[in-house]
Amino acid sequence: MNEKIIDVNVSNYEKVIAPSKLKEEMPLNEAGSLIVKKARENIKNIMSGKDKRKIIITGPCSIHDTKQAKEYAQKLSKLSKKVNDKFVIIMRAYFEKPRTTIGWKGLINDPNINGTYDTNLGLKLARKVLLDAISLGIPCGTEFLEPFTPQFIDDLISWVGIGARTSESPTHRQLASGLSSPVGFKNSTNGDVKVAINAIKSASAPQAFFGMDDEGMVCNVSTKGNKFGHIILRGGKNPNYFKEDIKNIQNMLNDTNLNDSIIVDCSHGNSGKDHKKQSDVFNDIINQINNGNDKIIGIMIESNINEGNQKIPNDLTEFDRLNLIHGVSITDGCVDWNTTEKMILNNYDKLKI
Repeated sequence: MNEKIIDVNVSNYEKVIAPSKLKEEMPLNEAGSLIVKKARENIKNIMSGKDKRKIIITGPCSIHDTKQAKEYAQKLSKLSKKVNDKFVIIMRAYFEKPRTTIGWKGLINDPNINGTYDTNLGLKLARKVLLDAISLGIPCGTEFLEPFTPQFIDDLISWVGIGARTSESPTHRQLASGLSSPVGFKNSTNGDVKVAINAIKSASAPQAFFGMDDEGMVCNVSTKGNKFGHIILRGGKNPNYFKEDIKNIQNMLNDTNLNDSIIVDCSHGNSGKDHKKQSDVFNDIINQINNGNDKIIGIMIESNINEGNQKIPNDLTEFDRLNLIHGVSITDGCVDWNTTEKMILNNYDKLKI
């Protein structure tokens, strides 16, 4: 009797569309390509000091509805035009959510929010969100969690964040070394910034690893290294956006001969997980910039159409998405659009560049 010794705990394999096929079905036009490329260059120029503007990455903690994402992008497009001489606006378009234990893993993994894990649909919806935003003139940033995800949407991304739970991961450092966009690494959830500093150094070097090409074939990927890695401060047990924190972290970056550009996340540990305190962080950072710290290159905001968040159960089979409140996050709490607009416009007036 031959006892099964492989796939003992695997219940199913489902083929995923090839990246090239998805891009063929949902292509990026020439005008959109220019928006993506221009935003990447803007970020690189801000990091190098050639461009004195600051980056604002703002949007929902996670995207769960394409229509609401487009509604947010429409609002952001109008605002961006008012402030683009001081701020480079990037829409936060996060489709993958790392979970501490269990829970909804994001639009790509489970677009129906019911535990059916229709990833082919999720990938199409993610491209739709990005194409919609780009058509409105808004470049996008995202977090890459699964190492194969970039092949499906990397042509639509201008900035990438690597999260607090994955900055220490060799897989994500290798992945970042080959990405076409500037990449930010968050400090760890406990506040350790050395993890992010080591990640920047690792990603800047050439790497070789198992990956996937545009045809969906597994291959050995060799990279040149990404020279535009930077740190994102998201706090930990305590905030780490205060003047002395940032000065110490910039000294650590300089000591390791790394780019000392810093983006500050107004949410997570820096706000004590209270979305209403994000404006306090934002205001403090603008004051630091005005007082001479030109190495703070950007700010992140968790923002949605409406305020707060709404809970979904871990057992998604019992969940009815029709009961969701419009424009409210289903992961971390966010500030609403009116607050977001006020924060950005008020600090636009304050910012001296």
